[in-house]
Amino acid sequence: MAKLRAGLVGLGMMGRHHARVLGSLDGVDLVAVADPDGDKFGAANGRRLVSSVTELIEQGIDYCMVAVPTGLHEEVALELAEAGVHAIIEKPLAHDTASSERIVAAFEKAGLVGGVGHIERYNPALQQARSRIENGDLGEIYQVATRRQGPFPGRIADVGVVKDLGTHDIDLTAWVTQRQYLSISAQTGFKSGRQHEDLVAAVGKLTGGAVTNHLVNWLSPLKERTTVITGEKGAFVADTLTADLTFFANGQIETTWNEISQFRGVSEGDVIRYAFPKPEPLRTEHESFRDAIQQGEMRNIVTFAQGLATVRVAEAALESALRNETVVVA
Repeated sequence: MAKLRAGLVGLGMMGRHHARVLGSLDGVDLVAVADPDGDKFGAANGRRLVSSVTELIEQGIDYCMVAVPTGLHEEVALELAEAGVHAIIEKPLAHDTASSERIVAAFEKAGLVGGVGHIERYNPALQQARSRIENGDLGEIYQVATRRQGPFPGRIADVGVVKDLGTHDIDLTAWVTQRQYLSISAQTGFKSGRQHEDLVAAVGKLTGGAVTNHLVNWLSPLKERTTVITGEKGAFVADTLTADLTFFANGQIETTWNEISQFRGVSEGDVIRYAFPKPEPLRTEHESFRDAIQQGEMRNIVTFAQGLATVRVAEAALESALRNETVVVA
């Protein structure tokens, strides 16, 4: 099978990592990269460097990795669709629902494969969690709680923390539980002096009755990426910084020592930190998209339709904060 000819547009913080992976991906030839501001990180590594997506398309690419600022996603995606080029776009799919819908429609009309770079889906800890949930290890899912915080990223100026960091948690929650959001209620804060929010606390309701809550901010010196999934048989704790997954089982043995039971509850079970392979999530993401193009294997990518659903939830959260009321997700 001939190698896929890949292009990359956007050579910023994430673009350089995409270039590294695409440049060493089996079955793929990274033929050219594009950025109007040049290649300040040296990501091209000797490959052809052009200044626009138009010039990139002229190199005869089969698909393109889009790593430009969120506000430019629609413009770039529609040009790729018009040229018949498959695309994987860094999350979120676009800056708003309307733009996301236009991207989805354009790629569906052209019969092209489109994927969104929600990289947390490819984290080994969350992949293990989803597999074990499918296997019934937690039984019925009651709650998903996420905490995602860290220092302020000066490079991101066109969206706030909800659409940047928060979309990670929205997507992974829907994916790992295989549920959809029904409603969401959120509060936001503006502490850094910019027009977009830099912290959010959100509570959502999923199909099947599970509750989810997300605490996200750009204001903490502590970097944290934690997901706790609680079910009828116990809880999974996934740390996506270390790709660790720990299972806290509900116990069947009564704790008769009263002083201890007051702190640990009357039923305490085993605690297991699972051992499993931990490949780089970004490489797994790119391998999955390559396979989607070559083999039509769509189950392992974040489709544009799924990316659109995440943007809708993010916008509902922002609407909730603005109106100070719970919003039903379309």
